[in-house]
Amino acid sequence: MSFRAVVSDELEKTLSVLKRKDKSTFISVSKKMCQIACSDMAAANHFKNLKGNMSNLKRVHIGPFVLVFRIAGDTIVFESFSHHDRSYV
Repeated sequence: MSFRAVVSDELEKTLSVLKRKDKSTFISVSKKMCQIACSDMAAANHFKNLKGNMSNLKRVHIGPFVLVFRIAGDTIVFESFSHHDRSYV
């Protein structure tokens, strides 16, 4: 079972900037998003859950950056992509 992928407006803006300025990071993020969206529920639950007020979100590191997403039924919503130091603020 694969998920339906939805990209937030914030992430859409970030990806458009990455596509122009840092093509290799853009490709890495795109591949990871595809890998997550094509996985089944057991594989998607493998990714680390966040804590506190972000407890409904999961994260995956891509170099020094963090891709944050959530699972809502059969949909994965990709929320944000930012540097690790600014990701949890």
